[in-house]
Amino acid sequence: MAERPSMNINLKQLRALVRILEKRNVNDFEFEDEHVRIRLTRGGVVPPGAVPHLAPAAFQIHSAPVAAPAPLPAAAPAPAAPPAASAAPAAASDEGVSYVTSPFVGTFYRSPSPDAPPFVEVGSAIRVGQALCIIEAMKLMNEIEADSPGTIVEILVDNGKPVEFGQRLFKVRRS
Repeated sequence: MAERPSMNINLKQLRALVRILEKRNVNDFEFEDEHVRIRLTRGGVVPPGAVPHLAPAAFQIHSAPVAAPAPLPAAAPAPAAPPAASAAPAAASDEGVSYVTSPFVGTFYRSPSPDAPPFVEVGSAIRVGQALCIIEAMKLMNEIEADSPGTIVEILVDNGKPVEFGQRLFKVRRS
């Protein structure tokens, strides 16, 4: 069996690149040289083997050695209604109610550690930038923050349970 070449990706530079692409509202970016191929895609579904969240916001980072590229999966049919953007409020039937959604696939945790109190409870007042939960993906702990002030109306996922991209995590009444 052929040995795969090692990938040396500078995560600090990769994060800086993602921030630049976000500021310029770029949805897709691909880079390839003789050692590595990197594709950044904003939104959508994370393909198997991808690293779902090494950088801020909703970019998904896919990398593979050029010498051994992974075959691309067949295109999946688009869902009838795409999920809301990461951690952004989705349209709600109740006036003034929004939902915080998962920006990627992972495991939902209500607190920073097993012995710590939860970040929020039902009835908690929240502010912009406040940590609401953690989603673990690929051994990385990613804090999900509030993007608007409000009050937690309902926690829609049990602690330690898996979540999907776009899945509703919290129901929030906006202030």
